[in-house]
Amino acid sequence: MKVMLVGATGLVGTQVLQLLLDDPRCQTVVAPTRRPLALADAHLLKPVVDFAQLSEAADWWAVDAVICALGTTLKQAGSREAFAQVDHQYPLQVARLARAQGAAAFVLNSAKGADPDSRFFYNRVKGALEQDLRGLGYPSLTLVRPGLIGGDRKEHRAGERVASVVLGALAPVLPRSWRINPAEKIAAAMVEAALQPVPGVRAIEADRLV
Repeated sequence: MKVMLVGATGLVGTQVLQLLLDDPRCQTVVAPTRRPLALADAHLLKPVVDFAQLSEAADWWAVDAVICALGTTLKQAGSREAFAQVDHQYPLQVARLARAQGAAAFVLNSAKGADPDSRFFYNRVKGALEQDLRGLGYPSLTLVRPGLIGGDRKEHRAGERVASVVLGALAPVLPRSWRINPAEKIAAAMVEAALQPVPGVRAIEADRLV
């Protein structure tokens, strides 16, 4: 299979990239990024792009499946508008362009509580993206909804670090849906959903990612 991965430099995306490159079912990985990827691999195609101005004519849009691990935080984005652009507009445009070239499966790293009607802005953006993706006609659409993601990030997120310590200590008594979801578990679920697509729309909730 030929799989596109967007968000290849993030916590989950780096794990997804390595899993795809190691999997014999995946012949080629297309990983468009804003900055050049340092990783070199014969099976990796790594176009440098501006996600705000994606080229519809690029031949690398022709893939079998798309995995989207693209995302930011409100603090990093700097505004609600910028956050929505990265977490909603960019993934949706990628999904549209890949679908137009025949992609049959789309796998999204969404979030626990994603809901277009949520009173929380973050969950509302994630829910709106899920809703819009449903309208693109993908034969297979998988919505992965982790809670707090565990792993070593390149950037410092104080709030997440505190939450990780608390949830880690309480893990034995917490319901599975409230436990930390390791990045490698999320990545493995996303890769399997892309390489073994299930027809229709399905969600993989946080309790399955522990």
